[in-house]
Order: sequence, then structure tokens, then C-alpha cells
Amino acid sequence: MKHEINSKKVYHETMLAIYKLMDKGESNLSAAELKKLATMATAAEKYEDEVLGLKPKKNPENIIEIIELKMFENKLTQTKLATEIGLGQSKVSEILSGKRKPDLPFLKGVHKVLKIDANFLLEHA
Repeated sequence: MKHEINSKKVYHETMLAIYKLMDKGESNLSAAELKKLATMATAAEKYEDEVLGLKPKKNPENIIEIIELKMFENKLTQTKLATEIGLGQSKVSEILSGKRKPDLPFLKGVHKVLKIDANFLLEHA
């Protein structure tokens, strides 16, 4: 099953169909609906990256850059991030400003909360 988006109209229709399926809840979707959702989401992402220009200009090269990108995507402030990962705001601030090296509790927290790939974190720690 292939889904191609070649206009803003088709993109809009695709997004409406995606939202409609998502509103049903993943556990309420059939196997065919899950496959259709995945196909449409992939096509929408491709259209957003290539046509709408929503793809980041460069990939994050270090832990701080990936955390800042994920915080932006999730609309998280440093204070909110600190609360969610269970660390002090001053510690998070020091790490994100480069004054302090990320430690294991910080890395585990951002992995869990921001869904940052553990391999990326280990390679750049």
C-alpha cells in the first residue's frame, strides 16, 4: 500500500484521515487501519520535509543540541524538563549551558522523557 501526497489539498486530506484514525485510539484500530495509518504518516512526513521545508536544516551533533530540539518539539521549558526528569532546575540549566557534564541520572531522564535514542546519548556522552 503506497500513499502519495502531491498537493496541499491531498496533504490536508491525509492529515484529517490520520487524525480521525488516531482519535479512535491505537488499541481500537484493525491491522489494516494501523498499516494505513503508518503509510499515511510516512507520506505526510516526507511531504513536510521535502515540500513544506519542516525538516531541520542540520541534524543535532551533540547531546545539548538534541535536547534543545526535543524540548522545542515538545514545548518544554528547562524548568518543566527538570521537573519531569526529577532533577533540580539549576543542575539542568548548568548542563544545558555547558557548565556541567551530563551525568547518568540526567541522561536516563532525557532518554525517558524526550525519547532520545540511547545510542545517541551513549555515543556523545
